[in-house]
Amino acid sequence: MSATSLKVRERLQDLVLSTEQALEIKNKLNHEIERGLGKDTHATSSVKCFITYVQDLPNSKERGKFLALDLGGTNFRVLLITLAEGAHFHMDSKIYAVPKDIMTGPGTGLFDHIADCLADFMKEYDVYKEKLPLGFTFSFPCVQEGLTKARLSTWTKGFNCEGVENNDVVKLLKEAIARRGDIAITVCAVLNDTTGTLMSSAWVKQNCRVGLIVGTGSNACYVEKLENVQLWDGPTEGVPDQVIINTEWGAFGDNDVLENIRTEYDRTIDRESINPGKQLFEKMISGMYMGELVRLVLVKLIREGLIFGGKSSDMIQEKGRFYTKYVSEIESDKQGEYHSCLQVLEELGLGGVATETDMADVRTVCELVSRRAAHLTSAGVACLLDRMGEKDVTVAVDGSVYRFHPHFHHLMMDKISELIDPSIKFDLMLSEDGSGRGAALVAAVACRDR
Repeated sequence: MSATSLKVRERLQDLVLSTEQALEIKNKLNHEIERGLGKDTHATSSVKCFITYVQDLPNSKERGKFLALDLGGTNFRVLLITLAEGAHFHMDSKIYAVPKDIMTGPGTGLFDHIADCLADFMKEYDVYKEKLPLGFTFSFPCVQEGLTKARLSTWTKGFNCEGVENNDVVKLLKEAIARRGDIAITVCAVLNDTTGTLMSSAWVKQNCRVGLIVGTGSNACYVEKLENVQLWDGPTEGVPDQVIINTEWGAFGDNDVLENIRTEYDRTIDRESINPGKQLFEKMISGMYMGELVRLVLVKLIREGLIFGGKSSDMIQEKGRFYTKYVSEIESDKQGEYHSCLQVLEELGLGGVATETDMADVRTVCELVSRRAAHLTSAGVACLLDRMGEKDVTVAVDGSVYRFHPHFHHLMMDKISELIDPSIKFDLMLSEDGSGRGAALVAAVACRDR
């Protein structure tokens, strides 16, 4: 932790998560998962534990050409993946933007836009005339009713398209493709990015049993025994005795079980969000909110005269102006050096008033917010590892916060080790192109098993 002024450190104690609190969170999450898997308690659980209907994991024998569509934020990707012998694959992909007006417009507009981009991609990569299997990664909370049927429960991440909630997103995609009438695609599976992350890494590491996202949002999935899934309505004979469960843990705490660790900054974030009272765990962790949490803390410290001599700027007072990438940049400086911090403060109109102590304080705020996020995430992963009881597990991780924050991986490795049964061996593995390649692999496994 940076050398910082004592008054600032004392002022920010509520952002420090103790080991006891982390263990309490782990136990509370496990209780909510049990409720999410239970027939009588699922409806009132904050952690919904949706069944993905993905039971088979990759075995490296999958072959062929597959499309993948990955929608989970302000951009989405279309991918063409060729799986070959010897666990080789070739991947082409293209990123398309989702304009702001489409994110909040009618649902037909969103899916027509996706279908247009799919057609554009298939022309560019010369597969326009082929009928290819497609895996659809749709990274929003869904009730899955089969491998190719998922109803959106609620929009998150700034989306609010009318006519999509409570509807089957695969059906909406198929209808948009049909409206074009010029491309032939077989949607073989719909999944979210956590499942894709798990599947992509399981193709490489056979012991991969958890998929974790720490990016714009946060979520996790894991492999659960069928006997523990009271909601299971699929076949039980002649199928694997396991299924991947999409926890949707971003909503953990929506029933007030996290109130003892939420701060005034968390409450402001929630109050000013487009979905107040929802996704409370995610709002303490993910990249969509991390920079804003730091900004709110800094504004309070300025107001109390504890940093910058009480001097402010228009930019630091502007909601959303302290970007999450600033947190990673500031923490990337060597201890005692503040090159990135000074650059950020200059961008925010505070460079001229910042002393070295101020910069140390700013770094401390970033560290406290990011460490709390890492420790909360670790409590969640520890819960899943203890639940499964496997002795050697790879946790596949994707998302911009995990990928770009300089210390997130090590913070999680250390904290998970503190919180789990010491007999469990685990590793955190960056999932390469998880939500894209994983979608193709779910489609490939579905084709393999037909």
